Amino acid sequence: MTDKAERQIQFEALLETHRRIVFKVARIYCRSPQDRDDLVQEILGQLWRSFASYDSARSFSTWMYRVAINVAISFGRGLPRRSMVSLEEAAIDPVDPGDDSAEGALERGEMYRLIDQLPPLNRALLLLYIEDRSYAEIAEILGITQTNVATKISRLKQELRDAVNSNNP
Repeated sequence: MTDKAERQIQFEALLETHRRIVFKVARIYCRSPQDRDDLVQEILGQLWRSFASYDSARSFSTWMYRVAINVAISFGRGLPRRSMVSLEEAAIDPVDPGDDSAEGALERGEMYRLIDQLPPLNRALLLLYIEDRSYAEIAEILGITQTNVATKISRLKQELRDAVNSNNP
């Protein structure tokens, strides 16, 4: 078996194990199914093109998130704003999903609206935080320091709390 064939088998196995990452990133960054499909193809293509640089001593999922988010942010720059997806449509719940009260639903709706207004990098940061990724892993994926991750998350949480509180006197 050739090195290229072995590499392709390894790539396909890793991709199958972690494929949800590609779809999750595409879903949070694109509104229309066509744009999502295009983004998925862009991500998969870039993952394959970049696979030779993947260091197997590191986490594949971390590397995959990094590639997928970078492609999504670049891809999103070429889309009209109306094509970007909201977190509500992406079915990602940053608020307690067990709270099905009317007040909880209002808080979730407001939270989705506020998160939708965040710049793409902050949306990525919040997605990774919601996914319970460690600060070290988030830092590696986004190419920033752990201190910066902690600071940005703290500021984002406070910004979201302040915005919710100002709308609910």
